[in-house]
Amino acid sequence: MMPGTFPILLVDDDPHIADLLSRSARDHFPEAEFIHVTSFEDASCYLSDLTGRGPVLVLLDINLNIGPSGLEFLHLIRTHPQGTLLPVIILSSSQEDADKKAAWLAGATAFTQKPDTYSGWKEYVSQLRSYWYQTATVPRVWFEKEKWTEQD
Repeated sequence: MMPGTFPILLVDDDPHIADLLSRSARDHFPEAEFIHVTSFEDASCYLSDLTGRGPVLVLLDINLNIGPSGLEFLHLIRTHPQGTLLPVIILSSSQEDADKKAAWLAGATAFTQKPDTYSGWKEYVSQLRSYWYQTATVPRVWFEKEKWTEQD
């Protein structure tokens, strides 16, 4: 992680989404450093290996094609002592009310729609920067290397 960056963990099984976010951020959120993982297991391993400062924000897809869902990862974050303060924004193509409700009940900080166009992604990233980087106070979570598994 580069000093002075705003690390964002992106959990999405589509590499195209990571590319769109990174390209959009070059001009609209240059402080952002997207850390892309594609599955529940990769995300929990990433967090397990952290020592010190980690992501200050998580963008999470609900529907991960491999293994447990994004909502299960959200549950893991919310039940883990190091993850309770971490803002988690659902980034989904779903427009289903049931998915939105499930995300809110699981502890999502926000539910957002994946844009359909590149200009939409640029606007999304610009709004992400405006709110989460320039407006809101985001807690810095200190991570200690340990296994992120379901808590008893």
